[in-house]
Amino acid sequence: MSITGKLAVVTGGASGIGRAVCQALARNGFRCVVADLNLEDAKKTSDILEKTADGKHSAVEVDVSNGSSVASLFAKVKEFHSMPANVVVNCAGITRDGFLLDMSETQFDQVVNVNLKGTFLITKHGAQEMIAAQIPGSIVTISSVIGKTGNIGQTNYAASKAGVVGFTKSAAQELAKFNIRCNSVLPGFIDTPMIATVPEKVMSKVEGSIPLRRRGTPDEVAEVVHFLASENSSYMTGSIIEVTGGLFM
Repeated sequence: MSITGKLAVVTGGASGIGRAVCQALARNGFRCVVADLNLEDAKKTSDILEKTADGKHSAVEVDVSNGSSVASLFAKVKEFHSMPANVVVNCAGITRDGFLLDMSETQFDQVVNVNLKGTFLITKHGAQEMIAAQIPGSIVTISSVIGKTGNIGQTNYAASKAGVVGFTKSAAQELAKFNIRCNSVLPGFIDTPMIATVPEKVMSKVEGSIPLRRRGTPDEVAEVVHFLASENSSYMTGSIIEVTGGLFM
């Protein structure tokens, strides 16, 4: 299965890991649909791709937690590119941190709706399009090492990301008969806008506990996603890959 002509939908593509994934895929011959709630920044990503990589790229606004919005996204993919996506990468994610005893129902629901329900909706619609077109595909979800270990102040985030792992393993078993692979990546502490609010004192302590003694870069995660999206991982499905610098081994 050649990567030539492949079309990838990347949610959360406006910044951070999502933008890096778009760049890694585009460098390797993928056309990318940059899908994000922030359409302005999604267009910036698309513009970067147009300037640095061959192929027709596009930006689409989407609320991954809303089924109608997700259905509209995949309809626009076919409208813009005259084919369904055969690669889908779930990078959209948010945090609403707080201690358990102080956390509101709204804080919990917001995180679960984007991180877990959003992964469900994007994966479901993406897989349906691949099956209808009878094309093989690759779906990659972005979980987190926090989903494996838990973290103080992040019960909602940890629960959502642990759910993504279980979801991915189950989806992999269901979709294999259609030659659609599903794998997940668990980043550790990556230098993205999501960790920008972490106090430097806390980050220094965290970095000291990482065997490689530094936080990761979005590009380092993106290269693993590219591997899972490409034919180089053709016999991998239901796999969970940690990109953590050795943290929590």
